[in-house]
Amino acid sequence: MNDELKNKSGKVKVMYVRSDDDSDKRTENPRTGKGGGRSGPSRTEGGRRPARDSRDGKSRDGKPQRSGDRFRDNASRDRDSGPRDNNPWRTVSRAPGEEAVDKPDHGGISGKSFVDPEVIRRQRAEETRVYGENACQALFQSRPDCIVRAWFIQSVTPRFKEALRWMAANRKAYHVVDEAELAKASGTEHHGGVCFLIKKRNGTSVQQWVREAAEEDCVLALEDVGNPHNLGAIMRSCAHFGVKGVVVQDAAVLESGAAIRTAEGGAEHVQPITADSFIDALDQFRKAGYAIVTTSSHEGTPLFKATMPKKMVLVLGQERDGLSDAALDTADLSVAIPGTGNVESLNVSVATGVLLAEWWRQNKA
Repeated sequence: MNDELKNKSGKVKVMYVRSDDDSDKRTENPRTGKGGGRSGPSRTEGGRRPARDSRDGKSRDGKPQRSGDRFRDNASRDRDSGPRDNNPWRTVSRAPGEEAVDKPDHGGISGKSFVDPEVIRRQRAEETRVYGENACQALFQSRPDCIVRAWFIQSVTPRFKEALRWMAANRKAYHVVDEAELAKASGTEHHGGVCFLIKKRNGTSVQQWVREAAEEDCVLALEDVGNPHNLGAIMRSCAHFGVKGVVVQDAAVLESGAAIRTAEGGAEHVQPITADSFIDALDQFRKAGYAIVTTSSHEGTPLFKATMPKKMVLVLGQERDGLSDAALDTADLSVAIPGTGNVESLNVSVATGVLLAEWWRQNKA
């Protein structure tokens, strides 16, 4: 509906126009159905009404003239003065020359443009929420262009002055809200006073990684490790010991809000690496000159007696089942972390820290 036909409240103004072919119902209300037509011949049947003199309020035969009759008589003259299509009193639903088109329904909300739900779904799949003060500070310093929107509580804004100025200058929306609003926006009560909506990173291919790798390079490969808190602790250890690449089956697992918050800024120093399959990625690294080092809770060379290669892929699996047989078969070296044996194994994030610390001691310290 043309916006010109709407009043300030957004409701459509409706006007009713009498038809020459329906003169028997000229005084009937089209909306309520009340009222009735006047008896007598219609104009289309050759009948004529008594002429009225609008100046003195009387008809030519001397009878009093009602104001409603004067109005109808004037309207009749307006219709007779030209074609109906050119009558300025004609009710229209669109501008002249505008063709009728099917417009999307917005549930009665006027002024809204149509947005394809598939576009919204795809956009949401490409975005994630990051929260926690250290995580968001590190993200802003590393990749501010990925920020879409931000929420803050008042108490943290002094520590985000630089980010707020940048967002205002680059037209990035941000909101200062209370605790309840921020918990709703971030999806958690452990938001740390700030939440960013960001664009997810895409994984790097193995081929691209090996082209740019240094002579001494340790890459971490995680098979079926999906707990976000473990992933966050692993990324924090990687950042501490200079491990920049992590092979995962889905790059999105490193972009979850809980993982990035647990990493306390370490996620910005780690790049996901992906391939068609986990085993294919290990084979590609071996062909590029990397040694494949697997881990085991019960078998393998004790870690502190093993020589850790300068260029290697360290492979770890989930705590319950460990590495798959296919991953174990790729090993050039298998190591185990010695201990008392009072527990079955170490948490995967703790084991990662111990293994990377030994690689750092042998090759970097």
